[in-house]
Amino acid sequence: MAYSSDYRQMILTKLKEGASFRELAEEYQLSPTTIQRWKKNPERKKRVFKPLKIDNELLKADVKAYPDDYQWERAQRFGCSQKSISRALKRIGMTLKKRR
Repeated sequence: MAYSSDYRQMILTKLKEGASFRELAEEYQLSPTTIQRWKKNPERKKRVFKPLKIDNELLKADVKAYPDDYQWERAQRFGCSQKSISRALKRIGMTLKKRR
């Protein structure tokens, strides 16, 4: 669970005022290790996401060009795994079912 910066600062302020890690952990129902980690690095870490291997627009174009192909065939064209194609199709809202 992510905690707000204000919440972290409040706990770190109490730590500076003399409260122990264990006392604060019990009071706020946190792990003492969590509070120690916050003391070491008080700012929240920014998550860095890897760039997507499969471009959504290219995948949409591929589906239009080859609507009846299997996912493993698309994976060969894109140079990735079938599971990656499955996730990418889900991400752009395409399902396995065809419209009637």
